[in-house]
Amino acid sequence: MNKQLFLGDEAIAQAAIDAGLSGVYSYPGTPSTEITEYIQNAVNTVETLRTASLHAVWCSNEKTALETALGMSYAGKRTLSCMKHVGLNVAADAFMNIAMTGINGGMIIVTADDPSMHSSQNEQDNRVYGNFAMIPVFEPSNQQEAYDMVYEGYDLSEKLGYPVLLRITTRMAHSRAGVVTRDRKPQNPVRVEKDAGLKYILLPANARNRFKILIEKQKEFLEASENSKYNRLYTPSIPPEGGVGIIACGLAFNYLQENFPNGFEHPVLKISQYPIPRKQLLQLVEACDEILVLEDGYPVVEEQLKGYLGIGLKVHGRLDGTLQRDGELTPDKVRKALGLEVVSPYNVPEIVAARPPALCAGCGHRDVYEALNEVIKEYENAKVFSDIGCYTLGALPPFRAIDSCIDMGASITMARGAADAGIFPSLAVIGDSTFTHSGMTGLLDCVNSNANVLIIISDNETTGMTGGQDSAATGRIHAICKGIGVHPDHLKEIVPLKKNFEEMKKLIREEIEYPGVSVIVPCRECIQTHARKARTKNKQK
Repeated sequence: MNKQLFLGDEAIAQAAIDAGLSGVYSYPGTPSTEITEYIQNAVNTVETLRTASLHAVWCSNEKTALETALGMSYAGKRTLSCMKHVGLNVAADAFMNIAMTGINGGMIIVTADDPSMHSSQNEQDNRVYGNFAMIPVFEPSNQQEAYDMVYEGYDLSEKLGYPVLLRITTRMAHSRAGVVTRDRKPQNPVRVEKDAGLKYILLPANARNRFKILIEKQKEFLEASENSKYNRLYTPSIPPEGGVGIIACGLAFNYLQENFPNGFEHPVLKISQYPIPRKQLLQLVEACDEILVLEDGYPVVEEQLKGYLGIGLKVHGRLDGTLQRDGELTPDKVRKALGLEVVSPYNVPEIVAARPPALCAGCGHRDVYEALNEVIKEYENAKVFSDIGCYTLGALPPFRAIDSCIDMGASITMARGAADAGIFPSLAVIGDSTFTHSGMTGLLDCVNSNANVLIIISDNETTGMTGGQDSAATGRIHAICKGIGVHPDHLKEIVPLKKNFEEMKKLIREEIEYPGVSVIVPCRECIQTHARKARTKNKQK
């Protein structure tokens, strides 16, 4: 037993290691990135972990990561796959079918949601995915619970025979608290199930049977939730007659506690494990005339609650305006929903101005956008479709160089669609890591249709936006594009530097005029990654 100060992400990582983890497979995305990085650092610094063959790997995308984790689970080992909320969209095909097959070695899938979109393009609540897949979901209210849920979650996963989805949010991932750790368990031995094909071959005959089994398992999942220590009904010492009962989900329970430091004045049902514990829910409902639902994200429980009850009980939350529908939950929002006065101890000066992010001084993306902007001024209807990464900041002043940013890989496919519609020139800007994540198939579509597009793969040799993780594309982009079928005469590379500015403009102009698929790869290492490598090298001297 040892108490340490952990980020929520670090608590999850340490719990997985302590529970006998054999492999973590992920794709970086804020706010989930630190989980895998923590385990990678542990692998590099702790001898016992090296000899235990713990794999900690960044994969090309979230789908490949989750499928790799399933392969290790198939062999009986305990696995972890971590991603931000929109990453689960990429992995959804695998995710939904893993819920059908079930698992062998324990599997925990972490979805790090981002209410208020601090670093994301939406604020989807992936508890919906848990309901969709009909698997157990954990939602910790603090860092200690996050640790305990992972440590014990592997046992639950193996007992039930299904993966567990762990849903955290930005505040949980990136805030710190003291966490008591437990003894480390040994890794599972390799153990393949007898007749595994009946589970893992989802031909219709097998799949129909697996779906029936999943439906039958719902009773067991509900029983586990109703008996979970993470779901608890709190009754005040002097129970009120009727009045308002409160349901607080995950981190919302923490915020509720902040507003009642001397104990709750209302009956409170804390929910941190799903499906919703029906037994405790009905006990709360019987004692109250109205229900206030506190949840960070979508009105998931609120909507289910109305279906559960089927009676005229008043339910308050995000749907009726008691809490605002968008944005993350905060202690002050909870306080306002409770009808309590919101008093801030801090005076925020009115002169504070917003400080939007910007491309680093000396970044190669800057040189690319400056050259691109100069050239597209020559064309009346030029459109530049961009993607997810540092280069998305090209949307901001002084560049204002891009016209879209939708999801990973959409730059290339949107450029193709626009070109098919008659837009000329139609250009795509995508980064190296995003290209191998989900841009390659779009490029293949362009080649197969000989689309009139120019694709700029701005290569900084790292996954820059999320902290400089290794890029699956490093040193391979030219070969990948050539293998996909881009004509060698229109597959160009250049170093984005001021001294090459005129050459870049000339190259962009020439390839715009080529009536087919062109690819330009401006390649220069991220200056932040370069600086980190230099600091590490100096320390080693």
